[in-house]
Amino acid sequence: MAGHGAARNARTGLLLTGIVAGMVGLSFAAVPLYRLFCQATGYGGTTQVATALPAVASERQITVRFNADVDPRLPWKFGPLQRAVRLRVGEAGTAVFRARSLAGYTTIGAATFNVTPLKAGQYFNKVQCFCFDEQKLEAGQQADMGVSFFVDPAIQDDRNLDEVKTITLSYTFFLAPDSPAPDTTGLDTTGLDTTGLDTMGLDEAGPDEAARGEVGRDRRTPILAAAAAPQGAVD
Repeated sequence: MAGHGAARNARTGLLLTGIVAGMVGLSFAAVPLYRLFCQATGYGGTTQVATALPAVASERQITVRFNADVDPRLPWKFGPLQRAVRLRVGEAGTAVFRARSLAGYTTIGAATFNVTPLKAGQYFNKVQCFCFDEQKLEAGQQADMGVSFFVDPAIQDDRNLDEVKTITLSYTFFLAPDSPAPDTTGLDTTGLDTTGLDTMGLDEAGPDEAARGEVGRDRRTPILAAAAAPQGAVD
């Protein structure tokens, strides 16, 4: 009898160990599973990732507006260089955001994003985006960062989105976990004021400095060349 009791206790112990191990594994898997769920359904305004553009663009037009914020712990200024663009559903769009470090040392930022209305997230596709990777800025460095996107033509088959004429794409930059903790005391880390900016011009400088190439050496993402092509800019 004692032997049977010991065996039963051993099986019970193994079962409990397996349950605990399974719970731990599920806790680690919860975040990526939730992310996959959001990407698949567009839940919470999560956008999609695409590798190619649709073959045909429709006649329906949608205005895409841009919003940018920075977490106070990250000493950057960050904002879009255009308020909005108007494009056809299925047509490629590009936008450029500018970031400038206010710190005297290297900082690393990670951008989160979503679109509103939230129900449009499953139809908003990014082809390339600075938000796919962490972004590093050296002390005082300025960088232009691009995003290439389109609105999936499948949105036209969703009667729940017939009234959607405007989609807002929002980004928030946070201090990356592997970035040194900054001292933001007294720093203005609100969005970059881009009033009147309709080009990807360099930072403010006199003509002599610009001619010497001593300023405005911005780090640009590969899609910024495409951003220079005419689009349906909206004031």
